[in-house]
Amino acid sequence: MRPRRRLRDTWLARGARGHRLDRNPLRRRSDRFETAVLGVLIAAFLAGAPFAVRAAGRLTYAVFLREQRAQSAWHQVQATLLQAAPPWNGYANAAGAAPETPIRWRAPGGHLRTGYIFVPSGAAGSTVLVWVNRAGWLTNPPLRGSQVAACADMAETAAVTGLAVAAIIVGWAARRALDRRRMAAWDADWLATGPRWTPRR
Repeated sequence: MRPRRRLRDTWLARGARGHRLDRNPLRRRSDRFETAVLGVLIAAFLAGAPFAVRAAGRLTYAVFLREQRAQSAWHQVQATLLQAAPPWNGYANAAGAAPETPIRWRAPGGHLRTGYIFVPSGAAGSTVLVWVNRAGWLTNPPLRGSQVAACADMAETAAVTGLAVAAIIVGWAARRALDRRRMAAWDADWLATGPRWTPRR
């Protein structure tokens, strides 16, 4: 039969001793305080992470909801190419910016307006669909639901990451402060006991 290991030899006991969770009389008060700070930070992270995720998600959806309401007046209109679109190959011209072609379109009020957009190909006089805002100026396509969900996921991940980084920084700062205090206490103890240990000549 294999001898049963004593409790103090188990991995759990070794981990507890490594984190100062024992009754060792040689443990300093600063050691136990550091362990308490570590426990509080871990508990705060575990308790705060769900709230951070929920808050980040709600804030992101609220911002994009207002944006989508503003985009509800956007619509597509036909625009006419004022010149032929220059040839462009996405692989051959990857290092350069995509060329833009001048276009003309009619705003909601009936005014003609001109601008520039990227068109993969097209002859002069041909028409393309473009997005315009309430005032009739060119704009990007409205946000899709998948884009909003992706942004919300990124915001939630950033919130949890930020909370973890904050906890790590606080823990590091606390340990640095305690280390300085330990060194000061060690120096004071050495000044008090060192002369008694050093033999006189």
